[in-house]
Amino acid sequence: MVVATIGLAFAAAFVWIVIPPLLQHPDILGAFAAGFVNPYSSGYALDAICCWLVLAAWVAYEAKAEGIRHGWIALVLGLAPGVATGFAFYLLLRMRRRGTTRGHRRQAEDA
Repeated sequence: MVVATIGLAFAAAFVWIVIPPLLQHPDILGAFAAGFVNPYSSGYALDAICCWLVLAAWVAYEAKAEGIRHGWIALVLGLAPGVATGFAFYLLLRMRRRGTTRGHRRQAEDA
């Protein structure tokens, strides 16, 4: 529940912060480049990009090794709204696949 809340909260904040100026000036490349306007924002932007690359490698590996399907959705969500939402989605997808969500534990306890 915490992971889902964080992922959804980030997505909501992203929409609240980014969409209004993007609607006024619909320059997606310019918006992306704006993340690199100074050394500090460049560091955070580079961190987000590298986190997405790590997530992509993990999704690709587990698709083959664990048979986890639909991880590509997490990668798309990692591009927009961002890695926080994409990673949260993937963790929930993974937990569901492995049967470690609360609902699956309750079913196992009831059996």
